[in-house]
Amino acid sequence: MEVMKMMEKKIVIQNETGIHARPAGIIVKEAAKFKSAITIEKAGKEYNAKSIMSLMTMAAKKGEEIVIKANGEDEAQAIEALTNLILNGLE
Repeated sequence: MEVMKMMEKKIVIQNETGIHARPAGIIVKEAAKFKSAITIEKAGKEYNAKSIMSLMTMAAKKGEEIVIKANGEDEAQAIEALTNLILNGLE
């Protein structure tokens, strides 16, 4: 039996406003394209990347480190897409 290993990637939030309502909505929309379970961890707590309410309670600010985690058949693509989005597409 093959054990599925969850993928994860650490990044630092770059956009000036951090992850508030509008960026959270953009992230949720992107995460919804993938079958994998996707979470974002900040300061030891995990938040569901497919839930706008979950991401808004994260209250991530510019310069804070987060870890994007994905587990499932398209986890590599999910990590890559969300990393690119959070680093380059939230302005």
